[in-house]
Amino acid sequence: MKILHATVLGKGEPLLILHGYFGMSDNWKTLGTKFSNNFEVHLIDQRNHGRSFHSSDFDYELLVEDLYHYIAYNKLEKVHLLGHSMGGKVAMLFAVTYPEYVHKLIVADITPKYYEPHHQHILAALNAVNFSIHTSRKQVEDVLKIYVHEQGVLQFLLKNVYWKSKGQLAYRFNLQSLTENNSEVGEALPSFTHFEGKTLFLKGENSKYITKNDISLITAHFENAKIVTVKKAGHWLHAENPTQFYNEVVSFLS
Repeated sequence: MKILHATVLGKGEPLLILHGYFGMSDNWKTLGTKFSNNFEVHLIDQRNHGRSFHSSDFDYELLVEDLYHYIAYNKLEKVHLLGHSMGGKVAMLFAVTYPEYVHKLIVADITPKYYEPHHQHILAALNAVNFSIHTSRKQVEDVLKIYVHEQGVLQFLLKNVYWKSKGQLAYRFNLQSLTENNSEVGEALPSFTHFEGKTLFLKGENSKYITKNDISLITAHFENAKIVTVKKAGHWLHAENPTQFYNEVVSFLS
């Protein structure tokens, strides 16, 4: 059995943080370090991302089982779970599947609903890079720029480019599996699933991922849910307004 790669910081109650699609634990290093003043923070790389194992199989049930094995392997009893975007979907499904392991749940800018596939331009950009021809970071960036015009998204993707060996760049994520299984990322939380524990949904003020119409669905699955808006932030709310994000999480967990 393969165990997920993680960076563990600090001491206290365990707080497990799950990144989003194309992300990795490193994206959470700054906030994770701050959280580690109060908690034992586990910054996790999910399968096919970061430094965790690659697999042709990729769906939310598998990601939940990976997390279950990680918790069991590390002998954690009750954890706080924080997930952003795809990581939020994993956190929700884990909480309804294994409620006995979850103390409090935090979901960042995602809901239980189905989302249409909408990462096609990013997948097209990533697949346009040919590492046998594009042998410098600058060349990779130039290819990605043709498709990706938002500077923040471009930098986010470039964080995944690393030197696999001397003169050979590669992506940390498993692009082939993520491309083939892209439709899985929008999947809804199964109907009639519930988590009774305290849950915080954080919504980016400028993001369309959580709307007023989603509130009844959220509370149908999470009866103890509270929804808070993070000001002056879009979908990457933890990066765009880290101060409010940090304060909301710490006050909810304390």
